[in-house]
Amino acid sequence: MSDTKKVVLAYSGGLDTSVILKWLQDEHGCEVVTFTADLGQGEEVEPARAKAQSLGIKEIYIDDLREEFVRDFVFPMFRANTIYEGEYLLGTSIARPLISKRLIEIANETGADTISHGATGKGNDQVRFELGAYALRPDIKVIAPWREWDLNSRQKLLAYAEKHGIPVEMKKGKASPYSMDANLLHISYEGGILEDPWNEPEEDMWRWSVSPENAPEQATYVELTYQQGDIVAIDGVAHSPAEVLAKLNAIGGANGIGRLDIVENRYVGMKARGCYETPGGTIMMRAHRAIESLTLDREVAHLKDELMPRYASLIYNGYWWSPERKMLQAMIDQSQLNVNGQVNVKLYKGNVTVVGRKSDTDSLFDEAIATFEDDEGAYNQKDAEGFIKLNALRLRIAAKKLK
Repeated sequence: MSDTKKVVLAYSGGLDTSVILKWLQDEHGCEVVTFTADLGQGEEVEPARAKAQSLGIKEIYIDDLREEFVRDFVFPMFRANTIYEGEYLLGTSIARPLISKRLIEIANETGADTISHGATGKGNDQVRFELGAYALRPDIKVIAPWREWDLNSRQKLLAYAEKHGIPVEMKKGKASPYSMDANLLHISYEGGILEDPWNEPEEDMWRWSVSPENAPEQATYVELTYQQGDIVAIDGVAHSPAEVLAKLNAIGGANGIGRLDIVENRYVGMKARGCYETPGGTIMMRAHRAIESLTLDREVAHLKDELMPRYASLIYNGYWWSPERKMLQAMIDQSQLNVNGQVNVKLYKGNVTVVGRKSDTDSLFDEAIATFEDDEGAYNQKDAEGFIKLNALRLRIAAKKLK
């Protein structure tokens, strides 16, 4: 028995966290509060309440966090055009700081001294949950069962559940061989045949998107309206942040958008192969860069691109609540004040193509200067000669030295 008195458990109602709930009660002798988050994972979360009640839990939190997730986490991240290691749109990573935040809030509300989660000792999520928790409440205690117990297989978990009378709902049909995590931004797949990075994913693995080969023969056009770097309307119809992402997921998935198969470098030191579906996020990324191409100053845009990999690593590694991420976010948000306008994208068989962009109020594109036709004196082409010679001066000096 530990000195833990009350623990808030991040609880899905599935096998792992149901076993953890009972294990916490038996091994640590503590009162357990459950917290289940609806982040748009597409599965009913309310059954977790009955499951927790059946295990004797009196304080049960089930929170719809979809709007907060997209508004306060996904949208700020996309303002930076954030990609980890050139490909990954951070769908799992960006959900963890919100879960940590809510765990700490519930701990404070209920007088709990400890939090617990079901992340394994091999993955990134344990780092993300706990770094976030410590940043928000330095004195919080953490119980991570996968780092303590010996229930390290599904068979052992099932045996423990049977021994302790924990109800386990067996899903009808063929069980998925993959470890999956979903929210409004993406769904991830790991394990099974994916553990060999040479194996091509099976077509029936993908849940959110049709294959590009089977996508419609007719292209789909979507117009996105931006205000200060965030999408506020689709095809002229206003939507909330969560509605924007859900709608783009549906449109993108129907056109085979957003599939990804990568080997990534985990923060804990190992390489891992994962597959991801991020249809709405893929559209958002392409469109956001398009509206910025019109409205951002060149040096501001280039500075953002230079800082983005650092910002991406902070999110991937669990430092959302760090002072350096907050500092970068303030700079990024400042850059977005004039990122307003419309982007027209064409979706066709897995591809997102920007076919138009405009900003009536904040465009820095001047057709009178950029034209190949007569610019009527808007730009003096003779000025380029001095510009070139000044920039070539060091090159000419160096070249003379080499003679």
